[in-house]
Amino acid sequence: MNNSTHITVTSPLLPDINEFHCLLEEIWKSKWITNNGSFHKRLEKELAAYLKVPYLSLFTNGTLPLLTALQALRITGEVITTPYSFVATTHSIWWNGCKPVFVDIDPKTGNIDPEKIEAAITPKTTAILPVHVYGQPCNIARIQEIADKYGLKVIYDAAHAFGVEVDGKSILEAGDLSTLSFHATKVFNTIEGGAMIMHDEATKKRIDDLKNFGFHDEVTVVGPGINSKMDEVRAAYGLLNLKQVDNAIANRKKVAFRYRSELGGVEGLSFFDDIPSVKHNYSYFPVFVDSDKFGMSRDELYQKMKGNNILGRRYFYPLISDFSTYRGCSGAEASNLPYARKMADSVICLPMHHQLSESDVTRIIECIVG
Repeated sequence: MNNSTHITVTSPLLPDINEFHCLLEEIWKSKWITNNGSFHKRLEKELAAYLKVPYLSLFTNGTLPLLTALQALRITGEVITTPYSFVATTHSIWWNGCKPVFVDIDPKTGNIDPEKIEAAITPKTTAILPVHVYGQPCNIARIQEIADKYGLKVIYDAAHAFGVEVDGKSILEAGDLSTLSFHATKVFNTIEGGAMIMHDEATKKRIDDLKNFGFHDEVTVVGPGINSKMDEVRAAYGLLNLKQVDNAIANRKKVAFRYRSELGGVEGLSFFDDIPSVKHNYSYFPVFVDSDKFGMSRDELYQKMKGNNILGRRYFYPLISDFSTYRGCSGAEASNLPYARKMADSVICLPMHHQLSESDVTRIIECIVG
């Protein structure tokens, strides 16, 4: 097995450099490089059509739409969320002056367990912030039922869920607002970037104002906004990537099918299967290691792969609730999060991207089972 070259856990989807150069020439000629230019407008329109959503607002990264969503809905007090996510989810709550409240996850999906939410609701609770972990759809119907019962807002962190659908409908339409990340590691990227999905034109106008310092027009500021606009260069880059993202997802799907086919019978390893009603995007391929049955701990496997120049990722580890900033938050106690802790301690995401070759995948599988 040739292990002289690195196999990375991910690889960015890059547009054709010559096509990109042509669009850069257009930007240079126009001298309009930011502030809702023509490429920005096109990308918003084309993304909304591709994702089957009514309204979409672009942002300069994936964290700022989370921050702005909480601000736009005037969320205060406590926000119920998951400890099994990237820290930006909880940071957005903290930066809005709210308190995160952690509840455990469903071990079948990695997502927040709706049946644990009600017990965490207090008079200070104003919102629920679930995450579609690895692009696995949350139980959106049950979460909405709870939100309606208690008068709570629902904001979905859909950073992993680009293009994911359930029964032909985009999961980005769930809740009051959903947010996306277009970071370089994601299925679709604009180098850095993100978006927010909303249901009506009035909300889009409010979001567009808030991401531009709160300016509604040249002389009117409607609120304490922030500067989080996407520039023309990244919008042009995104337009080109949108043309090739379907092929990239198809390549990812092939990799996922090989992993499942050849690792499915390995004792001590488990993973999520595709859900028949779901259009998946194959953004990640998490494997969960039972050290007793597999004969090796997750960390030992991680180091073995690393020693063979195969870079996996322990994603998400540690739990957000284990970081010093959040240890004192409600629900952060280890006894409250047994399934989240088990998943965090056993997960390793295998390399997953559109450029993995057949020989790359063979090398990864041989390293794991050899």
